[in-house]
Amino acid sequence: MFQQEMDWKTRENAYAAFTMGPLNDFWRQREEAEFKGVDGVPVRFVRFRAEQNDRVIVVCPGRIESYVKYAELAYDLFHSGFDVLIIDHRGQGLSGRLLDDSHRGHVVNFSDYVDDLNAFWQQEVAPGPWRKRYILGHSMGGAISTLLLQRHPGLCDAIALCAPMFGIIMRLPDWMVRHILDFAEGHRRIRESYAMGTGRWHALPFGLNVLTHSRERYRRNLGFYADNPFLRVGGPTYHWVREGVLAGEQILAGAADDNTPTLLIQAEEERVVDNRMHDRYCELRAAAGKPCEGDTPLVIEGAYHEILFEKDDMRSVALTAIVGFFNRHD
Repeated sequence: MFQQEMDWKTRENAYAAFTMGPLNDFWRQREEAEFKGVDGVPVRFVRFRAEQNDRVIVVCPGRIESYVKYAELAYDLFHSGFDVLIIDHRGQGLSGRLLDDSHRGHVVNFSDYVDDLNAFWQQEVAPGPWRKRYILGHSMGGAISTLLLQRHPGLCDAIALCAPMFGIIMRLPDWMVRHILDFAEGHRRIRESYAMGTGRWHALPFGLNVLTHSRERYRRNLGFYADNPFLRVGGPTYHWVREGVLAGEQILAGAADDNTPTLLIQAEEERVVDNRMHDRYCELRAAAGKPCEGDTPLVIEGAYHEILFEKDDMRSVALTAIVGFFNRHD
């Protein structure tokens, strides 16, 4: 494990060689499959398995993401002794779209994401050969997996959350946001159109991004979307934003009932999700006698939202914490 951690701290020094060599070789070992989610929407996923592994990590990506972006993370978790399963949520990645304009980030009910994940768990994870089952959720995936565990206590052995979407940063006052979303909800054409200030996917220059400080990882991730138009998802619809806001409220309302060992990792320079809701979540869990690991969020200094795609010095801190946390709940 020591050598693995050393690699995490210095990988960007020869990133191209790593991605074109060991990572490409690893990616070729993947197994891709799909299942039918809510309303028959095809939901894709990928597996990385080894006979000697008796533990599995289910990775739940964030909004607009695909498992193709998570190859490096899967490589690191796999070489730390875990099988890895990664789901592409409905409406994004390689899974089925819900609107004619495939760039619109949309969902009918946020609970559809949760139902899909539960179906995936019952079909692929629960019957598997593993002794321990863990979840690693990023952003929207953190919200989805937290709701799953609130609905099905004891489903997994531990969960690590990276910048989970328990609240969304808005540029307008809360009362105004609610007024706009309520208005949009009553008009289908508006409800399913891009939320204010968003639109179709387009490649953003590295200097304007607020997701990662890693130029190498940003460029690689951008390449996936540039090379495969099907992966592209742009801004969310008004209805998706409304569902996302309600999901955050539901998570906080159920926080005291959640007993799953939880590590919550927070980006210090967060620009996407509301860190105050992470703090509140941990406070509610602690007050109920079910504290998160360390009682409060683990803050990754200087990090932007995509902690698992950050520069080596930040990413390695998070990755070491995640693997160590799962090892403690072995």
